[in-house]
Amino acid sequence: MELSSTTQRKLDKLTSFFKDKKRVLVAFSGGVDSSLVTMVAKIALRDDVMAVTVNSTLFPPLEIQNSKRIAEKIGVRHRIVDIDLLANSFIYNNPPNRCYYCKKEIITTLKKIAKDEGMSMIVDGTNTDDLKKYRPGALALKEEGVYSPLAIIGVSKREVREIASYLGLPNYDKPSMTCFASRFPYHQKITREGVLRISEAENYIISLLGAKQVRVRDHNGIARIELGKDERKLLYDEVLMDKIVRKLKSLGFNYITMDLQGYRSGSMDEVL
Repeated sequence: MELSSTTQRKLDKLTSFFKDKKRVLVAFSGGVDSSLVTMVAKIALRDDVMAVTVNSTLFPPLEIQNSKRIAEKIGVRHRIVDIDLLANSFIYNNPPNRCYYCKKEIITTLKKIAKDEGMSMIVDGTNTDDLKKYRPGALALKEEGVYSPLAIIGVSKREVREIASYLGLPNYDKPSMTCFASRFPYHQKITREGVLRISEAENYIISLLGAKQVRVRDHNGIARIELGKDERKLLYDEVLMDKIVRKLKSLGFNYITMDLQGYRSGSMDEVL
C-alpha cells in the first residue's frame, strides 16, 4: 500500500515534528491515534520516548491489555499508572464539562512522571476531526501545555488509519473506544457499581453478537443499546433479544432499549 502524496507529506511533517524534540512522553491509550503518535515518535527519537497509559475504573480492562500489546509491538518503553478518577467530585458528579476535569487529573499525573523521567514534552493523540466535536478536555490540554501533533499538522481520522496501516500498526482499523463515563447522561452521578454494570453489559453483548462497536448508555436504569450502524441487524433476532434482556435485567437495568440510529460518537452531547 502506498500513501497519497498529501498523506505522505503529513507523515513527513509528523516525523519532523519530533526531530528537534529531546525526550517525549506520549499519553497512550492503545487506540490508533495515540499508537500512531507513539510509533512516529519512536522512529524519530528512538529511546527518548515513553508511552504512559492510565488505568482507571473508567477504562475497559481489555484496553489496558491492548495497550501493553501495542506498546510491545512498537518497541517503546511503556508504563501503566493507576488513577482513581472517580475520587474527583467534579468527575463523579458528571457535569457537561466533566472531560475537562478528567483531563486535568490525568495531565497532573503525567506531568509528575515527565518530571521524574526528564521528559521535556507531553503529547497526545487528538486528531483534527476531534476538534470538530464537543471536547471540553481540549481546553485542559491547551492550559497544561500538552501538544497534539496530529491536530497541529491537520491529520484526519481517515488519514490516521491510512498511515497506521502503512506503518504496519496492527490496530489501524480498531474501533474508537471512549471511557465509561460517556455512558451516563450529564448530571447523573458516575458510580463504580454503575461502571461495572455497563462494562459487564457491553462485554456480554459483544461476545453474544460478535459486534465491534457497542455502547450501553445508562439512563437511570434504562439501558439504551447502540450498535455500529452496519451492525444493527445483528439484533434482529428474537432469541438474541431475549437473552440480552435477561442478562441486562439481571444486572439491575429496569428497561432494555435499542437506539435505532445506532452508534455515533458523542450521542450524550445531543441534548446540550
